[in-house]
Amino acid sequence: MSAHDDRPRRRASLEVLRAEAADERSVLIHERLLDGEDPWEFMEDLPSVDELVVLMLRAENIAKNGGARPNRARHYRVLRQIALDYPPLTRAVWRLLGEDEGYRRWDANVRLDAS
Repeated sequence: MSAHDDRPRRRASLEVLRAEAADERSVLIHERLLDGEDPWEFMEDLPSVDELVVLMLRAENIAKNGGARPNRARHYRVLRQIALDYPPLTRAVWRLLGEDEGYRRWDANVRLDAS
């Protein structure tokens, strides 16, 4: 596989990836609760489990590419390939690609637009 290949390497089943993401999300929630934040105010700002899976797969692809931050076209190709490789993640991929939820600080589109 070349350094410029946008295809994510399958590392585990979707069930395992979702379990890892659910654990990560629960840690995020726990940390914010310990900081005294109101869950009614922050829960909708957190990525869903499937969105976390997509972001983890995207991060693996970025690391595999030497850590180079993807441009908008490569970002789109990587996320589209994730949707093709993991069809149950398609909705999460399109939510991350969409413009309607760009208020989320963790959203890759927000960071891409800022540069």
